[in-house]
Amino acid sequence: MRWACLLLPQLALDVVLRQRAQPQRALALVDGPRARRRLYAVNAAARALGLKPGMSLIAAQAIADGFDTVDHDPDGTERARQLLAAWAYRYSSQVSTEFAHAVVLEVGRSRALFGPWPQLRQRLGSELHELGFRHRIVAAPNPHAARVLSNLSEHVVIEHAAIEHAAVDDAHLEAALAQLPIERSGFDADTVQALQRMGLHRLGALFALPRAPLGRRFGAAVLTHLDALRGLDAPPLRYFQPADRFEARIELGHEVESSQALLFPLRRLTADLAAYLAGRDGGVARFVLVLEHEPGLHGRSHRQTEVAVGLLAPERDPAMLFELARGRLQQAQLPAPAIGLRLLAEELPPFVPARRDLFDPRTQQAVPWDQLRERLRARLGDEAVSGLAVQAEHRPERAWRALPGDAPAPRAEAAVEPLPPRPGWLLDEPVPLRDPGLRVLAGPERIESGWWDEDDVRRDYYLVETARGQRGWAYRDAGGDGEFLLHGWFA
Repeated sequence: MRWACLLLPQLALDVVLRQRAQPQRALALVDGPRARRRLYAVNAAARALGLKPGMSLIAAQAIADGFDTVDHDPDGTERARQLLAAWAYRYSSQVSTEFAHAVVLEVGRSRALFGPWPQLRQRLGSELHELGFRHRIVAAPNPHAARVLSNLSEHVVIEHAAIEHAAVDDAHLEAALAQLPIERSGFDADTVQALQRMGLHRLGALFALPRAPLGRRFGAAVLTHLDALRGLDAPPLRYFQPADRFEARIELGHEVESSQALLFPLRRLTADLAAYLAGRDGGVARFVLVLEHEPGLHGRSHRQTEVAVGLLAPERDPAMLFELARGRLQQAQLPAPAIGLRLLAEELPPFVPARRDLFDPRTQQAVPWDQLRERLRARLGDEAVSGLAVQAEHRPERAWRALPGDAPAPRAEAAVEPLPPRPGWLLDEPVPLRDPGLRVLAGPERIESGWWDEDDVRRDYYLVETARGQRGWAYRDAGGDGEFLLHGWFA
């Protein structure tokens, strides 16, 4: 499993429901010409009244009353998908919006940071739920397979392919794809209809056909799609690039005269701003709240009131952003009732999703530790970043212990006898260091310890420099001259 698909099956409806203080009320999205309005999507409460997507608005009003209607906004739906793509950069350096109704992201490398797939999937789902988006998450060896497999409900995938935690590995990919109905396999409507007329209803039947006749009958696009699903020759994806400004708006639906009634939309806007900052190198120090009022005389454009929110230090925590914005908003004087609320942030930190060498001299020395720490917290969560305390132990792998948060080492431990320079990054397990340009800068420093607990070590440690200029901490067996084992990197 290297790619995950976040399918957003009710995105247009979620965009509206998450902005409403009472999302349980019956609601229908409507679109189409004024004379022939139809229901585009309905929530559960509206379905309970007998309403269905595709029904004309006149028919819906004839069989039920007491439901709200909102115009379907395709642009707003796409903006929400882009917000989720920006948020997904917290978990991956490769995020794409190439597939309809979904966001795909590379998670093969992410599992080294966030744990095994079930844990990562639970974390993704939990944050999507908090943001107010219904979803379905499936992982597969390639993004094309992940997207089409997400078309099946989770219990169907597990039943037919013995897949655990909505994930397909290379060994089960072909079997899982073979169970897909043709209409859910990513083909266009004309191709689906032609295949079904031939008696082909599952993707597995299509895999069994000879390629040459299939290509002559349906064209190269069908063969390309089949190859992409199986990961044989997939076209490259375009990765999503978030804009360097954040702007979001909530229509209030009625005139609001007090700041207290603005707190619910304000909480949603600040939470969205925090999500948008997930792939960026820090928080925001300033943003603007814009309260929109009714048009002035003679049909002039909307009047508006701007409330600047300035912070003493950059912040990305949604609760803190909300509290600071609420304080500014409660101090503002409303010259007229508000009908809309916008949040605009133009001074955003740099976008940093790309993979970089940890020892890149262009960025390593220029970024202070506080900023690097906040970058780690943004990607891994507060609980994953902790302080370190030195212990009186010569074995390097046991010379440190974690402290909660950024708690400083106790004073008693600060008096431990100082050791020679130690690397800032100690590897979990030593690995062979094979570099033809390796240079020894210092050493050996012999460490012989651990006889009392039957886990003794006898090593000669050296400060070495690779051909690329990276400085490492490597060792050999005491008195030996074999290959070096790398145990850590110096900053």
